[in-house]
Amino acid sequence: MTNDPRFDGGDAVVSAFHAAGADHVFCSSGSEWAPVWEALARRHRDGEPAPRYLDLTHETVAVGMATGYGLIARRPQGVLLHAAPGLLQGSMAVHGALLAGVPMVVASSESTTYGDAPGHDPGGQWYRNLSIVGGPHGVAQPFTKWSTEAASVHTLPTMITRAAELAWRAPAGPAYLNIPLEILLEEWDGREAKPVVPPGSTHSSPEEVDPVAQLIREAANPVIVTETTAREAGGFEALVAFAEAWHIPVVEPDSAVCGNFPRTHPLHAGSDIGPWMDEADLILLVNCRAPFYPPSRRPAKAKIVVIDEVPQRPHLVYQVLFADAYLEGNVANTLRQLTKRAKDLDERAVAVRRAAQEERHAAEQSVIAAAEAAAAEARGVDPVLVAATLRRLLHGQDAIVVDETITHSRVVRRHVQTADPDSYFYVQGGLGQGIAVALGVKLAARERPVVLTIGDGAFTYNPVIPSYDASDAYELPLLIVVFNNRVYKSMNLNHRRFYPDGAAAETGEWLGTDLHRLPRLAAFAEPFGMHTETVDTSEVLAPALERALKAVAEGTTAVVDVLVTR
Repeated sequence: MTNDPRFDGGDAVVSAFHAAGADHVFCSSGSEWAPVWEALARRHRDGEPAPRYLDLTHETVAVGMATGYGLIARRPQGVLLHAAPGLLQGSMAVHGALLAGVPMVVASSESTTYGDAPGHDPGGQWYRNLSIVGGPHGVAQPFTKWSTEAASVHTLPTMITRAAELAWRAPAGPAYLNIPLEILLEEWDGREAKPVVPPGSTHSSPEEVDPVAQLIREAANPVIVTETTAREAGGFEALVAFAEAWHIPVVEPDSAVCGNFPRTHPLHAGSDIGPWMDEADLILLVNCRAPFYPPSRRPAKAKIVVIDEVPQRPHLVYQVLFADAYLEGNVANTLRQLTKRAKDLDERAVAVRRAAQEERHAAEQSVIAAAEAAAAEARGVDPVLVAATLRRLLHGQDAIVVDETITHSRVVRRHVQTADPDSYFYVQGGLGQGIAVALGVKLAARERPVVLTIGDGAFTYNPVIPSYDASDAYELPLLIVVFNNRVYKSMNLNHRRFYPDGAAAETGEWLGTDLHRLPRLAAFAEPFGMHTETVDTSEVLAPALERALKAVAEGTTAVVDVLVTR
């Protein structure tokens, strides 16, 4: 039995993703997707529109690239994985997309007949190896926003539409659809899905905003704490305008996962919320899912206003905000409403907190300068020197930094000092996605340099070869800078913290942390003809990074493995 390739479930999938506005379908190949490939081949032959298909060789690369692309584009894309095993392989990255708030529609398949029905034979592999009790949609439920099965080819396009619409709405995240192979092979009547339009905007009412504006007006020592304001379109700019209008300092805690406020701005108050816990009389939590640690650590006297479209994040098992008031709705719109109300301020109180913030900012800049001066004089390559050198070389280039460091994440944020919208992203979920996320960011922002900062431990978790293949195949050049201290430092620090006087401290047998045995990490890029450098002295650091940036500008991924001292 053969299908008219124009009218089967594969064409329904392509049609639905096109209607949903997906620019790309990121696929880690599986045997169930032959109907989709045939539908794409037909559309390409006939000059009909379709999302661009990316043929990728690892599930983490497929999902991670969709995540990186979605961080910039903020629209749902399509991701095709293979059966339950491919879904499981990509599950860490899907969970990372959930944490990152990136919309996407992830699909994989199963068989429902196992060869016992007339018509198409799905193949014995589904009976023997690929099936999973309850179906893959049951597996996906804990780490996606919504998960179900498409049970009919006639509802398949609308199910994809629904998945895209759910994924796009707050809190944005991945939706999963199990599309059985038999449905993909079934004849389709050609009824296309209606195009997906952007979500409407919700607003806090003036009756809700006015009392909060009054709280700000009456506060002597307010502070803004934010993790993800800039994930929303216009959020970065709205936060800057709001903070400036009211003269309020902005803290980006260590839990911040994107650049929300210019690090160079005089109102940037660093990353430590600690001093404010006793001093602030008003804390404005703006898109801040987990501000206090431990969660029971309540501010001494501050009232707390939560400004967030969905303050109670359903994917968090435990969340404590201590809110006295909520402003729910589009965060950028809410901030703009509050900015308009910045009138009749107590100029004396504003002058006092402005002077205090100027003192804090000057102190922070002095600490940064002192750390960089010490790093420049240190033996070997200090990680502070690496970050400071990157800042200098990237100045004025409109670069985007994707960060997958652990030990050095504070160093990267503090010394690279990104200052523009969509200029810094921290990879969410488990380690091993950084290269793919950076590739997706580059796909969405081809005109901007993209730099991945990554630890040597995180680098080894990444599917390096499939990632380099994607970089080469789709002409997505990156600068990859490895902070290589030859150890799983965070793991070692925990061992020392939990057992300071234990057997390992006595004997020096630190298990699970040593990475000295790894080969030169830059060498893995050499078979792809990429630019590689290994740096072990401070004198050659800047020239090596300059050569690498030049190679990236000329279209070649560059990997600089920097042997840092700590």
